[in-house]
Amino acid sequence: MIKKIIVIVITTLTLISNVYAGSDGELILKKNEPSEIKDCSETFNKASFALNQGLDKIIFKPVSSVYRTLPSPIKTGVSNSLNNLSNVVTIPNNILQGEFAIAGVNTGRFLINTTIGILGLFDVATYFGFSEYVKEDYGQSLASHGVGPGCYLVLPVLGPTTARDTIASLTNFIGGDAWYNVTVKNDTHYFRDIDYYASRVTAGVDFRAKNFDSIENLEKNSLDFYASVKSLYLQDRQQRILNSKKIIETQDDSDWEEIETQ
Repeated sequence: MIKKIIVIVITTLTLISNVYAGSDGELILKKNEPSEIKDCSETFNKASFALNQGLDKIIFKPVSSVYRTLPSPIKTGVSNSLNNLSNVVTIPNNILQGEFAIAGVNTGRFLINTTIGILGLFDVATYFGFSEYVKEDYGQSLASHGVGPGCYLVLPVLGPTTARDTIASLTNFIGGDAWYNVTVKNDTHYFRDIDYYASRVTAGVDFRAKNFDSIENLEKNSLDFYASVKSLYLQDRQQRILNSKKIIETQDDSDWEEIETQ
């Protein structure tokens, strides 16, 4: 079943690629230009944004405040483990984007860090000379093949995204995320549903803690916090799609993104 899904996805992307055969970096840049992305459901988005702010103040901000007080080795280990786990989504997307060499490097990183690095707690692969790890997802793969972002969305709990990326994230639940497959979708007897959901919540807390000061400063200094978050997210998303290393203003960490729908 999973093989059939993979074949369908690859075939679909191939067709899309043919349709947009004339696409290049400039067209992808144009399609994902923040000013070109419409806020089609602004009323819903602002209501969802307000809900997320409330949840942040009640849950994520207090928890991340405590998380920030943990010793650095513990926080680094958690981040390393989460990054290593996200390889199970990044590697297939490296392949879908035609980045076979990078897929090989990330596979090597995953195998080394999962074994020698003790389930990814230690980034041993870096010491072995493996290049820097960069996350990829199915939304980025669709974008690289010319699919436009559609409307801007703010999802309850999950945060900012786009119509394209929301649809693409569904791929994770139909076989595109090996971690989801072995925890929730299939009864492997080694993992439970709670393992998957705990990792997603931990990723959200880790993200909030790493960007704690930048988020607080942005909220304090923005005349329109909603508009500022929207602009920042869309700019960062554009850079990720283009694999650019440009630093987005007010962002002091490397992963301002929707809180792990991937």
